[in-house]
Amino acid sequence: MALATATTTPLISTDTPGRMSRARRAIGQAVIVIAALAVIVLLAWPGIIAHVGPTVTGDDILAGPSAAHWFGTDQLGRDVFSRTIYGARPVLIASLLGVVLATVAGVGIGLAAGTAPRWLNSVIMRVVDVLLAIPVLMIALILIATAGSGVRSIVIAIGVAFTPGFARIVEASVRKLRSAEYVQAAKVFGSTSARTSVRHLLPNLLTEVVVLGTSAIGWAVLTATTLSFLGLGVQLPQPDWGTDLAAGATNLATSWWLSVFPGIAITLTILAANFIGDYLLAAADPGGGLRRAHDLRAMLMGRRKPPPARSAAAGAEPPQAEPPQAEPPQAEPPQAGDPQAGGAS
Repeated sequence: MALATATTTPLISTDTPGRMSRARRAIGQAVIVIAALAVIVLLAWPGIIAHVGPTVTGDDILAGPSAAHWFGTDQLGRDVFSRTIYGARPVLIASLLGVVLATVAGVGIGLAAGTAPRWLNSVIMRVVDVLLAIPVLMIALILIATAGSGVRSIVIAIGVAFTPGFARIVEASVRKLRSAEYVQAAKVFGSTSARTSVRHLLPNLLTEVVVLGTSAIGWAVLTATTLSFLGLGVQLPQPDWGTDLAAGATNLATSWWLSVFPGIAITLTILAANFIGDYLLAAADPGGGLRRAHDLRAMLMGRRKPPPARSAAAGAEPPQAEPPQAEPPQAEPPQAGDPQAGGAS
């Protein structure tokens, strides 16, 4: 009797029961274009938006929002609007590079574990499960306490802390894909595990990797600003959303603009990243992407594991037992002295 092959439910299904509406597609594409332009300008040419240097002091100390200073000024007379614009650079650099590092490392570990023998797969994934059990912020704090503060340390902390989530999700997808017919055919023709992973498995994981990376940017921004808020990121007087948020917390009752505007910038960035991740997943899976985008982010942060393995015959309905049929009555043997028996003889 043939054994059923263990598979997992794919993170992004190939079914397309419905299509995205034109209005929703147009909104999603517009948000992606605006976000891309904003990131390019904030990283390369922030001076186009902010005409005053972020560290330039003035005589207007703790002045409220006005035509001269749109977001007001801080304790040293520095323009809060300029500091908010320039403060996006370290946050975006740390978040984007950290997610790229986690993506590369997580995909590599997931591919290696998904194609490895069962005993090696168990060892790798048990280590991943242990790392997933540790909060991301705690891993980042431990790494920064060891390597020191700064943008480079935040990049390393985000990359290492987010790698287990990527590895867990990619490994589950690899275990699903390695039972596909084209992968089995490649092995029959002598393809090695490394060649199969690069030529056949990795191209089919690109959609999930892009969606996961986009969804992780929001968490990375939150992690980077939290570390800066705790004094482990960019140090004053250099601008940073988390650092400025912490600096204005002491004057929140009287000078609310010091913390409110950096907080709004953090919130809008996270919302934009999550919206783009939802849109990309919905475009790749019109049958229910928005519903599963939250599941992907939860799995990425270790709050939920991928769907457990199930047999290939799990989706088939169990065979129904046929109702017992009544046996036909058997003819009784003729009795002695029976006239029919005598006539037959």
